[in-house]
Amino acid sequence: MDTIIDFLMTYGYGGMAMAAFVAGSVFPFSSETILAGLQLAGLHPLPLFLSATLGNVLGSMFNYWIGSFGKLEWIERYLHVGRDKVEKTRLWLQGRGAWMGVFCFLPILGSALAVTLGYMRANPWFTLLSITIGKAVRYAILIWAVKAIQT
Repeated sequence: MDTIIDFLMTYGYGGMAMAAFVAGSVFPFSSETILAGLQLAGLHPLPLFLSATLGNVLGSMFNYWIGSFGKLEWIERYLHVGRDKVEKTRLWLQGRGAWMGVFCFLPILGSALAVTLGYMRANPWFTLLSITIGKAVRYAILIWAVKAIQT
């Protein structure tokens, strides 16, 4: 993990955004650990918050975009989200709408949720807004918790 932190420190806030993008897409990666490490290493919390939120939202919107093509074969092959998971999530989302994107911050379920919102062609602007709200709140809480530990 030290090697990853060193690498990301070299790229600073851009490294945080890259890590958050990867974590926001379907690849298993912990942007929270990176954010905490970079904050403890001395990077300023506000730019960390902004770069983490932006990168993570873009990762989820990437999932939404792939899902919007409506090709379950692509979703399974490129995003590694099973057809059964997409169908279960679609049934659960039925009638709830794009505002459920707030829950895209959740591990594992969040990726399937973003893909399924795209697959269902939920309103992209409301989806973007709801995903941003959920992810921003999560990172704000994390930054606050790390700050509390530091003092």
